[in-house]
Amino acid sequence: MLSDKSNFIRSDIGEDDKAGVPFQPHEKEILYLASLAPSGHNTQPWFVQYIEPYHWIIGNDKTRWLPAVDPMQRETILSIGAFVQNLELAANHYGYVCSYNVLARTNQDEHLLEMRLTKGSHTIFDIDKISNRRTVRSGLLNEPFKKEDVDYLISDDNDFFHFIEGGTKEYNWLNERTIEANRSQAYRDAAQKELSEWIRFSSKDAKQHLDGLTTAGMEFEGVPAWVLRNFYSAKNVMSNKFREQGIDKVRKQVSASAGWFIITSKDDSVQSLLETGKRFQKMFLKVQDKNIVIHPMTQILEEVQTRMEVNRFTGIKDNIQFMLRTGYVKDYPAPVSLRRPVNWFVRK
Repeated sequence: MLSDKSNFIRSDIGEDDKAGVPFQPHEKEILYLASLAPSGHNTQPWFVQYIEPYHWIIGNDKTRWLPAVDPMQRETILSIGAFVQNLELAANHYGYVCSYNVLARTNQDEHLLEMRLTKGSHTIFDIDKISNRRTVRSGLLNEPFKKEDVDYLISDDNDFFHFIEGGTKEYNWLNERTIEANRSQAYRDAAQKELSEWIRFSSKDAKQHLDGLTTAGMEFEGVPAWVLRNFYSAKNVMSNKFREQGIDKVRKQVSASAGWFIITSKDDSVQSLLETGKRFQKMFLKVQDKNIVIHPMTQILEEVQTRMEVNRFTGIKDNIQFMLRTGYVKDYPAPVSLRRPVNWFVRK
C-alpha cells in the first residue's frame, strides 16, 4: 500500500526561528492570522512594511502577481482586502482598534494602505474561524440551499450579494460558461504555464516555498496524489492530458452545487476592491458554522469571452468581482493550504 506520509500540509509547518523584526505583544499573532486569507493559486500577494510597533504599511508584492489570469491585478487587491479583514478581526480579538488610510491610486501601486493599531475595547471573535477556514472543492451534498442560510450569509451587505439558486436557467448557464471558461484558460498557454509555476507537486517544493497549490489543497488523495507528488512536474501541466483532467474536474464540480453567490462592487477603484475583499472574507468566516462551503471559481471573470456575458445574462448591473460555487458538506475538513511564516513577508 502506498503511503501518504510525504504529503506536506499546513499542520506540519513549524515556527520560523530566524531573527527578524522584534515584534511587540500580539503583532506576530495578528499578522499570522491575517495571512490565512485566501488568494489566487495561494500566491499570498501581500507584504507588510514595519514602520514602528503597531504602525505598518500593507503592500502589494509584485513578485506574486498572476499577469496571465489577472493582468490588471483586480484579484490581487481583492485578496489583500481579505487579508485586511482578517487583520482587523484578529486585532480586535487581542484588544486593538485598527485605523487605516488607502495610499494607492492604482492596483499596481506597491504601497496599498497605512495601518495603525491602538489599544481599545476587546471584541469577542472566535479566531479559530480564521485558522479553520478552508476552500472545499468536492464532496458537496445534493441538497437545495436553505433561504435562511442565504439570509444568514448576506444579510449584512445584501446590496452587494446575489444568490443564483440551483436548477434555475441562470444557474445552468453559469455552470456551462464556467466549464467553457476553464477550457479556454486551460488551452491558453500563458495561463497554463502560470498555473504550473504555482503547483507544488513534491513535498520538498511545498516545504521550500510554503505557498502555492499542493496535492492536498487540490484535493488529490491516495494513489493519484502519490503519483503526482513523485512523478509530476511543471512540464506535465502543459500536456493535453493534464489540461483535460482539469476540465473534467471542473465539470464534476459545477454539477454538484446548490447555487452560486455573486459579490459585486460599485466600481473598480482600489478602495472598492479592498472593501469587496473584506466583504468576501467576512462571509467566508461564517460558512463553517453551518457546514456550508464556498468555492471561488474565477475563470469566468478572467476570460474575455465570458466575462462580459455574466452581467447581461444574470441582469446584474454592478461590477462582478466574485463568483462563488456553494453547497453543503457533511463534514468540514481541516485546512491544508500552506502559509509563509510572518518573518517571510514582513519588511523592516
